[in-house]
This record gives sequence, C-alpha cells and structure tokens, in this order.
Amino acid sequence: MDRAGIDVSLVVPFFNPGPVVRDTVERAAKALEAAGISFEVIAVSDGSTDGSPAALTGLLPEVLEVVELPENRGKGCAVRTGFARARGALIGFLDADGDIPPEQLTGIVRVAAGGGADIVYGSKRHRGSDVEVPFARRSFTRMYSAFIRVMFHLPVLDTQTGVKILRAEVVDAVLPVMVEDRFAFDLELFVLAHDLGHESFVAVPVRVEKAYRSTVSLKAGANLVLDSCRIYWRLRGRRAGRRARATGVSTPAREVPRPRAGGRS
Repeated sequence: MDRAGIDVSLVVPFFNPGPVVRDTVERAAKALEAAGISFEVIAVSDGSTDGSPAALTGLLPEVLEVVELPENRGKGCAVRTGFARARGALIGFLDADGDIPPEQLTGIVRVAAGGGADIVYGSKRHRGSDVEVPFARRSFTRMYSAFIRVMFHLPVLDTQTGVKILRAEVVDAVLPVMVEDRFAFDLELFVLAHDLGHESFVAVPVRVEKAYRSTVSLKAGANLVLDSCRIYWRLRGRRAGRRARATGVSTPAREVPRPRAGGRS
C-alpha cells in the first residue's frame, strides 16, 4: 500500500452519535494539524440510523473520507474497515463520542512518532490520567485487567480506552487475522500484536471529560469476558498451528471474513 506523504491516518468509528461526530472530527483534524504532520481522517459509520453521516457532508474535503457500513456490526468491524483503507505511516483510532477530548491527539501522536513504540495507547489507569470512575466500573476494570494478565501475560493495564496509535507495520501484520467485531477488538489488537513480535506498548495519560454512569452493564461485561475467552482459544489454535507447521504437520487454513466498506462521501 502506498503510504507516501501521509504521516497519520486516524479512524473515527461511530454508531448513532448524533451531531457530536462532526465536532469530534473537526477537533481531531485541528489537533493533528497542530502536531505538524500530514494526515487523513477516515470516519466509519457502523450502520448508523440517526442521520449522523450526513453531518459530515462537505466537511474537510481535503483530508476526510466517510465510509458507511450497511448494518451495525460493532466497533471492531468499523475500526478494521478504516484500518484497511488507511495510508499513513502511523494508524490510529479515536472514539467519536467526545469523552476523550480530541485535542489530546497532538501529544499522543508526537509520542508515537518519536519513540518507536509499536502501539501508543491511552490508559485511564495511568497515574497522570484525569478521570473519575465510579466504584462499580473501577472494580470491574481491575478484575478484567487481572483476568487479562493471567490469560495473556500482556504488559497492559488498560486495553479498552478509545484512543490508540499504531505503526503501519503492526496494522499490516494483525489486520488479516483480526475477527472481533465488538469491544474485545481492542484486546485482540494487543494480543495479536504481542504474539507476532510487536511488543513495545507505551501507555499515555488521558483526560476524560464526561462522567461515567455509576453502574456496569452486566450484559456488556459478560460479552466482553466471553469474547476475551474466544480470543484466548483462537490464540492457542494459532500457536498450535505454528508448532504443527514447524514439525511438518499441515493444518487447514481458516479464511477470515473481511469487513465491507462503502464509498467516499
């Protein structure tokens, strides 16, 4: 893929966010411009039905591409769709809801561009982060982090915060084998990168402007844990396949479905 002339590709996935998506994209573009780099923004509607893609019509025509997926598949599918179209030397994503102020991208991109990290990620558990998390959510996050460390031995305290920047080489390596459509996408990203030898993960502090709800959805939490277990078993299968190939025993290849993307807006 030709990446000449583009330093950063930013994917903004969204599903029925309302007019805030336009504000998020505008502010993100200004933050990237302030970083002094060339960039593109790929906004991916995950089957939105609230008319929010229309809010981006005519916005930033030189740098913005809008992709509309025909049905709601999940954040993971939307981000993968954007990743597949990205042309930057660095590729990242930012949630569209505005909880994480887009202005923070300026500093995050500078860390990614200057430090040689494979993945630079926002972490609410960084000591420098400014975020108030209710007890129930904080407790779930800590239990989930412990669960992840035991299962995957990842040196990451917070996989789920919605801003990350990766080297394009990491995206090229993990994208063909990623399958998660929902919020376990973030975990799968780290797990596959680590498994493929891209192990330099750098956490940066974030500021969260909107207050969290006081409760944790049992359904969302259960789905995240179940999806994480599926990632674990797929990882075991990948490693077993590598061992089999190393010993000369062939294993059938499994085709990974690729997301569908719409046209330019």
